[in-house]
Amino acid sequence: GKAVNDPERPMVAILGGAKVSDKILVIENLLKVADKVIVGGGMCYTFAKAMGHNIGNSLVEDDRIEIAKELIAKAGDKLILPIDSICSDKFAVDGDIKECGEDVPDGYMGLDIGPKSVELFKEALQGAKTVVWNGPMGVFEMPNFAKGTLAIGEELVKVTENGGTTIVGGGDSTAAVQQLGVADKLSHISTGGGASLEYLEGKEL
Repeated sequence: GKAVNDPERPMVAILGGAKVSDKILVIENLLKVADKVIVGGGMCYTFAKAMGHNIGNSLVEDDRIEIAKELIAKAGDKLILPIDSICSDKFAVDGDIKECGEDVPDGYMGLDIGPKSVELFKEALQGAKTVVWNGPMGVFEMPNFAKGTLAIGEELVKVTENGGTTIVGGGDSTAAVQQLGVADKLSHISTGGGASLEYLEGKEL
């Protein structure tokens, strides 16, 4: 409750995962609450498309592009989006995997945030006092596309060690921090993804 209603600042929210639709409201609400909102995972490609980038075969929700445009316009420099991706020509570990910039080539799909995005996100987390994280940065179940999510987890450990409060919510993020072995180094882990998102949305539970 304190993290949403009276957070120690700066507060950074990190949102990932596949779908934008269930998180658009959360992003909207968090832009009011947080000092910075970082977006990764499959949902960032809807934002990339809204900004006119080529996204190849990456996940996209075309019916959310207008809302994404509005959020980008409203958020200004509060909203931090990836600037590169790890791409592959198939949803598997044995595809042709390469680093792509802001545009994903035709025939490829973005499956993780790239190294420049990792650095950008780490920078945004410097000095953060409250961090709320929901949703992985990529398809972390496949080792080739887990680096972005792992890097965020490691960065959250540093935030916690520096006296910050770190809250992880949602099945995938929880699995990721457990896989990383850092679960016990963070302040709070919620297994309820949907519930924690609704709470962040400003709904009463």
